[in-house]
Amino acid sequence: MNSLVILRLFIGWHFLYEGIIKLYDPDWTSFGYLASAQGPFRSIFLWMTNEPLIGIADWMNIIVLIFVGLSLILGIFEKWGALAAIVLLALYYLAHPSFPWVTQLNVEGSYWFINKNLIELIACVVIYQIPTGQYFGIKRLFAKSEELTKTETL
Repeated sequence: MNSLVILRLFIGWHFLYEGIIKLYDPDWTSFGYLASAQGPFRSIFLWMTNEPLIGIADWMNIIVLIFVGLSLILGIFEKWGALAAIVLLALYYLAHPSFPWVTQLNVEGSYWFINKNLIELIACVVIYQIPTGQYFGIKRLFAKSEELTKTETL
């Protein structure tokens, strides 16, 4: 279980860091990533680059990154955090799928089918299925309080 806690903390740190960096960078926008999308869902990601939508996409990205990071680091609402991470990572993967027949633009390296987003997505599926907040996190503190309250009433 210790290794799952460490995995949860590391992924949480990665998401929180990415969200905070984007929040405090006034020049950051998801426009370049979305505009260079490839693959079967390219038109959807290009549609998101339109003026009213790009601001929403940017803020939603930041909010979800920070929410996932905090939920996984603190060990509270971790299933919701893992689910949000899965959705966000799936969108990242679909914007730039690692298919051998797709030119890899705006990505780190060239892989066949599997890339870092897909690996982290699968790790978040494990975190979703085996939450560890009751072992290390705020959830554990609440569990101890409830346990004390139950024994005190007997």
